[in-house]
Amino acid sequence: EDGPTHQPIEHLAMMRSIPGLVTFRPSDANENVEAWRWIMNSEHTPSVLVLSRQDLPIIDRSVYAPASGVQKGAYVLKCAAPDGNPDVILMASGSEVSLICDAYDILVSKGIKPRIVSMPSFNLFEQQSEEYKESVIPPKVRARVGVEFAGDFGWHKYLGFDGRFIGMETFGESAPLSRLLEKFNFSPDRIADAAEGVIAGEPCEGRS
Repeated sequence: EDGPTHQPIEHLAMMRSIPGLVTFRPSDANENVEAWRWIMNSEHTPSVLVLSRQDLPIIDRSVYAPASGVQKGAYVLKCAAPDGNPDVILMASGSEVSLICDAYDILVSKGIKPRIVSMPSFNLFEQQSEEYKESVIPPKVRARVGVEFAGDFGWHKYLGFDGRFIGMETFGESAPLSRLLEKFNFSPDRIADAAEGVIAGEPCEGRS
């Protein structure tokens, strides 16, 4: 939409790696409010809010968990496994969270029990107790899919050796969001297919 710029995919990883900086990438207006709440209550920590210009859907909090989970950096939005043992964990930040919500519904319709995790701040999540982090991303659940309109740097810690990342391996392009989603194949169906693949133990090609 802005002409032939290089549409960077590396800036998120750069900001997340800066010592002492807390980076937020909210998925909707409610997560944005919670990020602002954390920032306003933090006296000595510099922070960055990475926002979208796009019209993002508001996640229905009567269906999904409250946005207050942003205060811990990452939180479970919804889980189809009452016993806390999902078949697969879908993780995303920002505008991609709505995609994993739709992929969740596809998987549930096939009898698969997914968990979806919103990860607005890797930095804050890393500050939580091991007990909390393992309650969000249980180590024994090795089938995992991460989704982000960016490179995969920093995601491997959460995906492990068996997970799969759906993201960017080249610079992006300038066009309306709907056309970019189609061109780069960011879709709930692709995410659901990747989830089925990691559950089945299929090898990943370059994590994408």
